[in-house]
Amino acid sequence: MRYKFLILTLFLSVFSFSQGNLLWKGYFSYNKIYDISESTNAIYGASENALFIKGIFTGDITTINSIDGLKADEISAIYRSDSANLTFVGNSNGLLLVVKSDGSIVPRRGIIDEVPVAPTIKRINHFYEIEGKVYISCDYGISVFNLTTLEFDSTYFLGPSGSYLSVRQTTAKDGFIYAATNNGIRRASLANPFLEDFNQWTDISGFQWSGIASSENQIIAARTDNKIFRYNGSAFVEQVTLSENIIDVRASNNYFIVTTLNHVYVYNQSLVQIAHILSSQIIDIPVTFSCATVIEEIIFIGSNENGIISIPISTPTTYEFIMPDGPVLNDVFRVKKSTSTLWALYGKYNRNYNPYNLEPPYGFFQYPISKLTQEDGWDVIPYADLFGAKSLSNIAFNPNNENELYISSYYSGLLKVVDGVPTELLNNTNTGSNGIQAPSVDEGSRINGPVFDRSGNLWITNNFVAKALKVLRASGSWESYDLSDVIPETNFESYAIPVVDKNNTKWLPTLRNGLIAFNETSNKSMVIKSEALGNLPDIDVRCVTIDNRNQLWIGTARGLRIISSVDQFLSQDLIQTRDIIINEDGLAQELFFQQFINDIAVDGANRKWVALADAGVYLVSPNGQETIYQFTKDNSPLPSNTINDIEIDNVSGEVFFATDKGLVSFKGTSTKPEETLQNVYVYPNPVRPEFSGTIKIAGLTDKAIIKITDIEGNLVFETTSSGGTIEWDGTAFGKYKVASGVYMIFVSAQDAVETTVKKVMIIR
Repeated sequence: MRYKFLILTLFLSVFSFSQGNLLWKGYFSYNKIYDISESTNAIYGASENALFIKGIFTGDITTINSIDGLKADEISAIYRSDSANLTFVGNSNGLLLVVKSDGSIVPRRGIIDEVPVAPTIKRINHFYEIEGKVYISCDYGISVFNLTTLEFDSTYFLGPSGSYLSVRQTTAKDGFIYAATNNGIRRASLANPFLEDFNQWTDISGFQWSGIASSENQIIAARTDNKIFRYNGSAFVEQVTLSENIIDVRASNNYFIVTTLNHVYVYNQSLVQIAHILSSQIIDIPVTFSCATVIEEIIFIGSNENGIISIPISTPTTYEFIMPDGPVLNDVFRVKKSTSTLWALYGKYNRNYNPYNLEPPYGFFQYPISKLTQEDGWDVIPYADLFGAKSLSNIAFNPNNENELYISSYYSGLLKVVDGVPTELLNNTNTGSNGIQAPSVDEGSRINGPVFDRSGNLWITNNFVAKALKVLRASGSWESYDLSDVIPETNFESYAIPVVDKNNTKWLPTLRNGLIAFNETSNKSMVIKSEALGNLPDIDVRCVTIDNRNQLWIGTARGLRIISSVDQFLSQDLIQTRDIIINEDGLAQELFFQQFINDIAVDGANRKWVALADAGVYLVSPNGQETIYQFTKDNSPLPSNTINDIEIDNVSGEVFFATDKGLVSFKGTSTKPEETLQNVYVYPNPVRPEFSGTIKIAGLTDKAIIKITDIEGNLVFETTSSGGTIEWDGTAFGKYKVASGVYMIFVSAQDAVETTVKKVMIIR
């Protein structure tokens, strides 16, 4: 069963940055809500590292994420200030991001850089605004932010002798500020200019508190023993005891709202219960709650699974899900693109190929699958439909039937999916004596790959068994190949994703034994390791890929190597890999020396995208001698420097980066070249005044010659394609923008036999 809900329209934002002014897209998850805030006409929802805003009266929904410059780490609190027309985004590491009315985002690192406490206690828990200042509750105390200067004013440490004290929430009433802490409630006069002195704060109640909120009439506070109290001016008086831990308490629109994991309680000013929402009322999908508020007599509840839930107070049996279209989770382990669908997998293993103890949000690595289609947007295949397949690690599309695909499970076998529906789980119980093996009950059938060869045979690796290489023939039969001749201890070996070259040789990356090459036709196998047996910088090979010149690029835990031609395996008994030496600041350096390489992908122009562990992604020239781009979280919309996977759509040139903090893409120009010039096209066309990107000419053959002239025949641009697409910035050889008018595009193939002419209209 698939779940589909009312998803409001999402307008994807476009981010232009300094390295080429090209387009980025974000594919973020908005399912898990960390906090919500409100203005008079909108609800603000914060997911892990992105925001969305839904207009109460218009129904419009917009997003703010890394594409827009919101470089959040992990959002822990948000606050919308209508008076200052600002939105505050607090993070678990103390980073404060201020979103201004013009869309610009101002980072404030005062808590991170200047507050003299351990990084582990800099979490921002709550914002409270009064008299032109925002009081920021943190795990060490309170920091005060000035709305006029947009700078931090001061910091208050409220513990004994000025020690650190975790402040969960603050509020103010009748000239006093109140702070709910993990060791009592403190109070001080807002008029007191010496609040940095802990002696100016009075302890008015002991115990541990989880929240405090006030209205015009009274103050309520939530204690960690699930009790709600009302302040009578001299003491806190118990009012209600709830059945679960209180995780959020706030006041909004003359209501007090208290949230637990499975309940939301709405009280009026006299603490009379007006509404009670249970998670079990949401019957479409199991949900739990994280926070809630009330706007215009509608309860808005942040859920941990499916965005914001809106429920009218007058009809609490009706509800609606609110969230932008997106994948289920941000931590995408593998992303694969077919012609029509983008697939995202979350089941993972760590650097030692261990799928356990990863603390997934869906239990013991019981992840669903997300898929994006142009017609339906993002959809989810829930774990319940996967026949128990856990830790899904990679996808292979059947070259003879794109609607049939296989997904390797690094615990349960091989999942077959037809027309988007899982149909069968292949494992040791149903593939025969030559099929998938399970070395033990505890280890499961750890399968990686899969990959098709040119004949439609499907190859996989099977960890911890002697016959580690297996193939599902196009005929439907299984075969297994013993690798114990080249690997001394096959029962302890783990494999990354293999590739198959034009000669049908299988190249298998391993954790402990370098790179294995195997060809069943020639009955030949070879191991390529360190020093004398292959010159690898490390025996831990993380990834391999074959470029457009049949060179094998090898990424290891400590650097890069290449094999000049995969044909060497057929003619040589020993292959020595080689490094790439580049000139850096006048010194000879090894490209990616000692770097942990997560993935390598080859685009249509034979350039290499290289993902480094915790260091972002590089685009290098076909021979590796030139760095074209280096994208990190600091200089690009990447939400994280940890790139799990790279996938390239060779038709559009879009390059997808699956990170541990979200999926983004870079609209590249290196698409796969066409065989002829019959399908050359130009976009956008016409080019309107508001367009700020580059003009693309696509559908080209490799090394095609492109000349652009104005209507009078004056040459304004000339280039040669590398791949299937080139771009033009709309200037005359980079000097000045061309004027409005029609421009002629003359294209000829490398041999000049085939030509075509296109037109583009530019409107300034």
